[in-house]
Formats: sequence, C-alpha cells, structure tokens
Amino acid sequence: MQDYIARYGMDFNPFIKNAKDVHIETEDYRELKIRLDYLLSNRGFGIITGGPGRGKTTCIRHYISSLNPSLYKVTYTSLSTLTVSEFYKHMAKELGLEVCHKKNDNYRNIQAEITRQALEKRITPVIIIDEANYINNAILNDLKMLFNFEMDSRDRAVVLLVGLPQLNNTLRLSANEPLRQRITMNYNIDSLTKEETLAYISSKLAGAKTTMDIFNPNALEAIANASNGIPRVINKICNCALMIAANKGMQYIDDEVILSAVNDMELA
Repeated sequence: MQDYIARYGMDFNPFIKNAKDVHIETEDYRELKIRLDYLLSNRGFGIITGGPGRGKTTCIRHYISSLNPSLYKVTYTSLSTLTVSEFYKHMAKELGLEVCHKKNDNYRNIQAEITRQALEKRITPVIIIDEANYINNAILNDLKMLFNFEMDSRDRAVVLLVGLPQLNNTLRLSANEPLRQRITMNYNIDSLTKEETLAYISSKLAGAKTTMDIFNPNALEAIANASNGIPRVINKICNCALMIAANKGMQYIDDEVILSAVNDMELA
C-alpha cells in the first residue's frame, strides 16, 4: 500500500473509508448548513435524506464538529434494527445516564436529563438518529411524546432524522401526522454535478498533499460519467484506479484505467 501512496506523492490515500477527513464544500452542503443553522435556532425535528453513498453522514459529522460544546450536547445513534427498548437504552447511555432495564424508566430519565440540560445548563440537546429509514412507527410515536414537554411551548431539543428518501414515505403515514407537523426542516442531498465531481477529486488529492495531476482529463471525465456524482462511487473508482495504475507502473491514470476499475468493481 505504501508503494502506491509514495508513487503518487500522497501522504495517505484519501479515497478509502477511514482516511483522514477531507471535507468538500458543495452547493448542497452550503444549503444544508443554512438549514441546519435554522433548525438549531428554532429547535424541533429536522429530516435529511439522500440516496446511498450521497455523503449524508459525512456532512452531518462535519457540521456537528463545528458546534460549540458549551452550547450543544450532541448524541448520535445509528438506527438499523434497534427495538424501542434498545433505542432508549442506547440514548440513555449516550446522554451519560445509568441504563435501566425498563423502557419507561429510561424514558423518564432521558426526558429529565434533556430538561436539565436545556433549563439548568442552557445547553441545547442535539439528538441525531442516522439510518432513520429503518425507524418504526412505535419509535416515531415515542419520539413525538418524548420531546413534547409542554404542548405549545418552545422545543427544548433538536432531533435530526437522517436516512434514505423512503423515510419521508414513512412520515407521510397518517399515524405519523402529529410528528410531521413538528418538522422544522426537510432537506434531500442530491448527487454531485460534473463540476463538483471534478472539484471533489481535486480537493481529496490536495488534502492528501500530492502536487501531481494523477488523473488526466479523460480519466476525470470517465469518473464523472461512471459515478453519476455519487461520492461513495467516486471514492471506489479512484481507489481501484490507483491500485491498477500502480500495479502497471503507470505515472498517470487515463480513461482506460478508469474503465478497468469500473469493470473490476462490477465483477466484485
């Protein structure tokens, strides 16, 4: 691995999953930031959706890293197949509370802690629930009650549901109408444009400290076309292309290498 990193003058491979974070400010992210700022000011429920690999989690993590911890207490839950009881246990743990066996005990303790943070410590709790497209109606109903401290008063917390677009289909069910009425913001993250795709690759390489134009113009065009502007796919193509080119002893990557990379990915 070190061989190809050195070959292309990089400090690290910026296209692998656990690489150092190199944030790319797209038009989508700038718009999302404005909406998240509004949500934090007004509190309540927010929804962020986007197809697989669109960078939802990356955007959220970058945004919350900029929040002042003396003003906001962020708790993060990735909700795939948690039951209602497991959800409360996880949230209690994230809030630093003693985890109780009974759901109702956790429920009361969480509500009391959020009240304490908001009223005594003047801290806004920010509850982020990722992969929320897996959420069931029981948890959605409980969320409405959990954060509905006083029927018409100002919300004390921010609850951000992040997931695939079908999350909105779940929220449109009549059973979830009370929760849907409390949604302050709803935003869908789209694919990158061709220009943003090229800027994304350029910024990733710059973040890895390389000064080489590793991908020639034809290669960049091929990546933009094959990836459909999906960041996760861009990363996979670029990573695979680096491996192929390094194995062939190539100094630069052309569109033929990209085609090979795409074919390898389809066969994997």
